[in-house]
Amino acid sequence: MDHTAPSAWVMLAYLISGVFFILALRGLSSPATSQSGNRYGMAGMLIAVVTTLVTHEVASLPEIIGAIAIGGGIGWVTARKIAMTDMPQLVAAFHSLVGMAAVLVAAAAFLNPGAFGILGEDGLINPVSRIEMGLGIAIGAITFSGSVIAFLKLAGKMSGAPILLPLRHVINLGTLAAILGLIGYFTVNQSPWIFWTVTALAFLIGFLLIIPIGGADMPVVVSMLNSYSGWAAAAMGFTLHNTAMIITGALVGSSGAILSYIMCKAMNRSFISVIAGGFGAEAAVSGGAAKEQRPWKRGSAEDAAYMMQQAESVIIVPGYGMAVAQAQHILREMADVLKKQGVSVKYAIHPVAGRMPGHMNVLLAEASVPYDEVFELEDINSEFAQADVAFIIGANDVVNPAAKTDKTSPIYGMPVFDVDKAKTVFFVKRSMGGVGYAGVDNDVFYMDQTMMLLADAKKMCEDIVKALQH
Repeated sequence: MDHTAPSAWVMLAYLISGVFFILALRGLSSPATSQSGNRYGMAGMLIAVVTTLVTHEVASLPEIIGAIAIGGGIGWVTARKIAMTDMPQLVAAFHSLVGMAAVLVAAAAFLNPGAFGILGEDGLINPVSRIEMGLGIAIGAITFSGSVIAFLKLAGKMSGAPILLPLRHVINLGTLAAILGLIGYFTVNQSPWIFWTVTALAFLIGFLLIIPIGGADMPVVVSMLNSYSGWAAAAMGFTLHNTAMIITGALVGSSGAILSYIMCKAMNRSFISVIAGGFGAEAAVSGGAAKEQRPWKRGSAEDAAYMMQQAESVIIVPGYGMAVAQAQHILREMADVLKKQGVSVKYAIHPVAGRMPGHMNVLLAEASVPYDEVFELEDINSEFAQADVAFIIGANDVVNPAAKTDKTSPIYGMPVFDVDKAKTVFFVKRSMGGVGYAGVDNDVFYMDQTMMLLADAKKMCEDIVKALQH
C-alpha cells in the first residue's frame, strides 16, 4: 500500500464523501426522506471506494473488482428476496459482517505490518498502531459474535428468552477487564499469544453479552451493535490510514450510540441495565408467575367493523405481532375503507415497538401508508382521550398501564400509549395466553371498554375488511 501523505484532491474527495454520509443520516431520520438518504449514502460510499482504489497500490485490481462484484451481487440478491418482516435479522447479519471485516483487517495488519506502514524503526509495530489494532479487533470480534446471537434470536433459530448463566456479571466484567489489560500489555509486548488471546476473549464476550438479553430489548441491542460496528470500522481506519473510513466509522458509531440512548430513554432504563441483561432476568421471573383469572370480553370482526364505522376517529397501534402475521398490507386496506367512510385514521408508533429501531415505520412504509398518518408517541399520546377507537394489533408492552402504576413491574417507568383512555379498545392477539416480551399481564385486556379479537392478525383484519365492505 502507498502511505504517503494524501494530496489535496484526495482529502477533498473524502470530505465530500463525509458530507454525503451526514446527509444520509439526516435523510434516514424520517421515512419520508429515507430513500434520498440511502442515495446519499450510496454516493458517498462510491466516492470513498473509488478514491481509495485510485490512490492506493493494490496487489491485483481485477481481484478487487471481482470481490466487489461478488459482494455487491450477493447484497443485491439478498435485498431483493428478503421479506420486510425479516429486516431485523438482516440488519444483525450485516453488523456481523462489518465486525468480521474489522477482525480480518486487524489480523492482516498484525501478520504483515510492513504492508500497512505501521512498522517502527526498531522493526516492531508502532505502540500507537498496536492500540488501534487491539481495539479494532476487540470491538470487531464483539460485534461479530454478538450480532450472530442477535441474528439467531431474531430469526427464531434460538430462544428469544434470556439465557442467564451463573455469575454472568462476574464473568463478563472479568473478561472485559482481561481484554483491556491485554491490549495495554500488547503496547509493550508484541507476542502473538497476546493478540490472539484478545481476539478469542472478544469473540467470547460478544456471545456472553447478548445471550442474557431478552426479546424486549432487541431494538436496543440492534442499535448498540450498529454503534459497535462503526467504532470497529473507525479503529481500522486509523490502522489503514484511511480518512474516509475513520469519518464513516465515527458517524455510524456515534449515531448508533445516540440511537441506543434514545431507545433506552424510551424504555426509561439505563444503557448499563440493558447491556447487563438485568431486564431479561426480571422478565423471566415475572413471566413465570401464575396469571390471575379475570373476566374479559371477546369480540368479533363484525363487532370491530361496526364500531369503527360509527367512529369519528380511530388510532391504530401496531406491534411485532403485526410483523409476524405480515398484516401491514391488509391493515392499510382496512384503514383505506374506513377513510372512505369518513373516519379519521392515525397510526401510533412506539420507539421500541418491534425488533429493531423503526421496525413499524418500515413495515407501514412498505404497505404505502401515508407518512402524514404515522405519529410518534409524544405527538399522539394525548389524542387517545378523544379517540373513539384504539385498535391494537400485535402490540402489548407498549400499551400496558402497569408501566405507569405498578412500581414492582419490570416495565415500570417506560412511557406507554394511553389506550386505556379511549372510548373503545379492540385488542388483536392470538390468544389470552401471551403476555408480551416483558412477561407482564396487561390490565387493558380486562377493561370494560375492551374487546379481545383473538385470531391471527392478518386473518382478523381480512375479516374486518369483509365486514366493512358488506
